Amino acid sequence: MVVEPDADKVQHIIDALIEGGWQNVRALGSIEMLQKVINDFAPDIVLIDMANPDRDTLEHVIMVSDTQARAVALFVDQTDAGLTQAALTAGVSAYVVDGLHMHRIKPVLDTAIARFQMMRQMRSELDAAKQALTDRKTIDRAKGIVMRQRGVSEDEAYTLLRQAAMGQGRKIIDVAHALVTSADLLG
Repeated sequence: MVVEPDADKVQHIIDALIEGGWQNVRALGSIEMLQKVINDFAPDIVLIDMANPDRDTLEHVIMVSDTQARAVALFVDQTDAGLTQAALTAGVSAYVVDGLHMHRIKPVLDTAIARFQMMRQMRSELDAAKQALTDRKTIDRAKGIVMRQRGVSEDEAYTLLRQAAMGQGRKIIDVAHALVTSADLLG
């Protein structure tokens, strides 16, 4: 997806993209329709050329582009530290100052895609780590409940939870969650 108001420049960008190996390129002349076109087209990468961005426009572009769902390469003619930081904080994969030059499109987009994939992998790993920590806390709470109710050690409580999970054909976290939920309702 290319967002560029200048029709002549759009054709040059599309030619550069096709030459760089991209197919099925769409162009949009106005940022106002970006959300609808993204919803309809679901592009893998969005290339936006903005001469003089301001914070509100930049935030709108980032919001509708959904930087967690796709790579976004933003080419600007000028910037300041605040705009640069806002773009990077929002997850823009490439923020290129000094405008869009045709010979830089392919390397910038390749870099944007690589950075996007790296960030997506890191988010995925972070989410998995957070979930593992939450699961561990739930299992520890369930063990504490079993320990109090049955008067057993921590290892024995874990064994009982594991046996219950195996007996029910469920994961231990599911059994632990059910036990904690029940204890919260009854407690």
